[in-house]
Amino acid sequence: MAFPNGVESAQELLNAQAHVWNQTFNYINSMSLKCAIQLGIPDAIHKQGNPMTLSQLVDALSINKAKSNGLFRLIRILVHSKIFDKVKIWSEDKQEEEDAYCLTRASRLLVRDEPLSVAAYPVALIDPFFVDAFHHMSEWFVDDHPSPFYSKYGKDVWEYAEIDQNYNQMINKAMETDARLVSRILVQECKHVFEGLETMVDVAGGTGMVARGVAAAFPGLKCVVFDLPHVVAGLEGSEKLSFVGGDMFDSIPHADAVFLKWILHDWTDEECIAILKKCKEAIASSNNNGRKVIIADMIVGEDREEDEATETKLLFDVQMLALVTGKERSMKEWSNIFYASGFTKYNITPLGLRSVIEVYP
Repeated sequence: MAFPNGVESAQELLNAQAHVWNQTFNYINSMSLKCAIQLGIPDAIHKQGNPMTLSQLVDALSINKAKSNGLFRLIRILVHSKIFDKVKIWSEDKQEEEDAYCLTRASRLLVRDEPLSVAAYPVALIDPFFVDAFHHMSEWFVDDHPSPFYSKYGKDVWEYAEIDQNYNQMINKAMETDARLVSRILVQECKHVFEGLETMVDVAGGTGMVARGVAAAFPGLKCVVFDLPHVVAGLEGSEKLSFVGGDMFDSIPHADAVFLKWILHDWTDEECIAILKKCKEAIASSNNNGRKVIIADMIVGEDREEDEATETKLLFDVQMLALVTGKERSMKEWSNIFYASGFTKYNITPLGLRSVIEVYP
């Protein structure tokens, strides 16, 4: 058979086919990661304190020994994707070197009992509950529904959280793990953002993980966690932290600053402008010269960005497309909604995949 256009070589066509296959099977990386977390592979290696051989992992995880080769193949793909690392260790029993597996920086974040563990996040987001929405993307492009999630379930994610307590708890736990990590980084790398503030409202702050971390790091700062009533129901505050139920589209408690972590990317530009106008009202009565809105979110299309960071941001953007009505924004898009909301200037502090944006009236 002649090659198309008579240009491509056989090898070029085979390489193209391999690329298509890699894109087709990328979900296997995600499912393998989920399986490793559920089996407790990161936990076992962490508990051991040293690299573990396959046989040691089989014993530690109570794996059916007939499926040892399956465990080897699972770890092999995760070594390739840099979740685990493979090293050589000396075996006294065999009197030879054998392969053993150890944690990488990535898999250290998947040890469930560690303070900065994010293990709950991938397990939640790879759950069929979310993944099934992606099977409705092509349908969504031709129907009138606001998101593929809505096409699948007939409700948006917020409506579903109100009626399904299991889903609500799963997503809250996932967001809490991210918030715990982010709060640690925020108080280390962005102290200037919070210095001088006396009061702050963490809008849609969930269980208050970020607000707790910030309040603990700044003795003179009191925080209010503001979220939907069913989210904050039953949560206990302290002298420096309180929980208030309400709707950010109606009103936001007054404070020197309003904090929005990973909130605006859930909403359309028009909805973001409405939220930011409420934020502006919330800080209007403050006598603090540093009154502002603090946004922790992604900026896509940045110059000199590494390929992996770009891919991660684009993946998040399509996730927003599938699950909600929002998107990850370019700096121009952010600027447009800031000025449309009545703000006059902003300052950006890069923070890994996200940036901290201080927006001033």
